Amino acid sequence: MKILILNGPNLNLLGKREPEIYGTVSFEDYLPKMREHFPQHEIAYFQSNHEGILIDKLQEADTQYDAVVMNPGGYAHTSIALADCIRAISIPVVEVHISDISKREPYRQHSFTAEACVKCISGLGMEGYDKAIEALETR
Repeated sequence: MKILILNGPNLNLLGKREPEIYGTVSFEDYLPKMREHFPQHEIAYFQSNHEGILIDKLQEADTQYDAVVMNPGGYAHTSIALADCIRAISIPVVEVHISDISKREPYRQHSFTAEACVKCISGLGMEGYDKAIEALETR
């Protein structure tokens, strides 16, 4: 399976940003371990802090990949445009949140984008990305 890992705003700061919430490992350090754990899949990675670029990548993914694992970051709680895009593409999208958004600030507890995804995994740290791939394998 060809899978795109798509990370949204501020996830380029993983390992530095609020380590008590998001941990001390950058995504770039975690990615090789994920690829090693799933050698049967081709895993690509892209991160952007810009909503429109994330939408462009989702639209491109529809013809280039079999699935997307997406951590939309703060856009999960604000972006109807991303949610609409997820609904418009034909490949499955699994949403991941490193922290447990149900136990965060009230404004973080609802995800518009998760409503459009086939599954949402929240609160498992970086392992949530692995669980998302496992969920895609069983679809």
